[in-house]
Amino acid sequence: MIQRKQIEELLLSENMRAKVILNSISDAVISTDLHGNIDYLNIAAEKMTGWSRDEAHGRPIAEVMQIVNGTTRLSGRSPIELVLEKDEEMGLAADTLLIRRDGMEIAIEDSAAPIHDASGKITGAVIVFHDVTAAHALATKMAYLAQHDDLTKLPNRAMLSDRITQAIALAKRHRSCVSLLFIDIDNFKHINDSLGHDVGDRLLKSIAERLSSSVRNLDTVSRQGGDEFVILLPDGQGSAGAEAAAKTILMALAQPHNIGGHEINITASIGISVYPDDAHDAEALLQHSDTAMYKAKQGGRNGYTFFEVAMSDRAIARQKVKMELHQALRLEQFVLNYQPKINLRTGMITGAEALLRWAHPKAELTFPNSFIPVAEGCGLIPPIDQWVLRAACSQVRRWDDVGLRLPSVAVNVSALELRQRRYADGVRAALQETGLEPYRLILEIT
Repeated sequence: MIQRKQIEELLLSENMRAKVILNSISDAVISTDLHGNIDYLNIAAEKMTGWSRDEAHGRPIAEVMQIVNGTTRLSGRSPIELVLEKDEEMGLAADTLLIRRDGMEIAIEDSAAPIHDASGKITGAVIVFHDVTAAHALATKMAYLAQHDDLTKLPNRAMLSDRITQAIALAKRHRSCVSLLFIDIDNFKHINDSLGHDVGDRLLKSIAERLSSSVRNLDTVSRQGGDEFVILLPDGQGSAGAEAAAKTILMALAQPHNIGGHEINITASIGISVYPDDAHDAEALLQHSDTAMYKAKQGGRNGYTFFEVAMSDRAIARQKVKMELHQALRLEQFVLNYQPKINLRTGMITGAEALLRWAHPKAELTFPNSFIPVAEGCGLIPPIDQWVLRAACSQVRRWDDVGLRLPSVAVNVSALELRQRRYADGVRAALQETGLEPYRLILEIT
């Protein structure tokens, strides 16, 4: 009797310990007897199902734990019932929702297993599940953000690329065409700089709304980033349809945008490419519409231009020059010629103007008008201007050292450079490094 009492106390202690452990975990635990009637719920299971332990005790598992498929909305069979039938572990199907007692739905994941006695005979089953609603919401949000622009909520470049590919495949089967409109807002940077990025962001949202309302439901309006948007017209109307859409868009964008008390008027440049005339895949079609857009900008902005093969040739040439300019700066292939300034009465040299030239290894000496526009477009003007400044100051000091004192040297400066806050620091550094007196340096704004 003493031994039995000790065993009972030990079992009671172990039972209490098990209940404490089960009630301290965040996963819900429900166990049933051999008939699928509930004999235990932990605290987490009470919270998730909305049933108290006393109310749920003895009830069928299907009554307390109602589940449906989140996609089909069809009722699902409890894994407990399957476990009791087959005497093996089971799991819930993906996208399973638990219908709480109050009607609220919770996304859950679970596993169920049989309970055996000492002889190995099945005596019931247990199911362990947890709430994955937050995880599903996060996964859904991440999937959305992976395909949409965070600011405007429009499809992003990744989703657009997929839709262009699908549209081309469909057009290929039906022997029709697909059009792309690449839209860039004219002088948008000036709006950002003058009115602030908050106004700029709100303007982009307004532009996105105008574009979406200017096209049909079957068309795709996408933001590529910055102030660039692309519209996919997949229905095979070709050049005529694309031209009509471009005109509608230009008129819609031209209407004043009221942003934060500012009435902002904008224009846009649009490049148009058409499958199969201009390209046969999504990447090339997008690239060609981008190229046509730059041509529209060169043509005076606030208009649209269709892609032509000659544009691609020029774009390739421009890209080549861009790559070679980076190399020229790195390898110091630039040189300065000096044009003297002469007093016509005395014949004396009063100064000189430093003129930039590019000593291209595979070409003749190249003048600025053939490469400066490309340098402006790819952001190379600041480092080139700094190189010119230092090279000119250094040359004047070398002439000083051999007794040829030049009263002054003039260096051409881009007006864009003078807007940079640290430009004066760059000038000061060049003078200090070379030892040239400040009054001998002239900055000429081109």
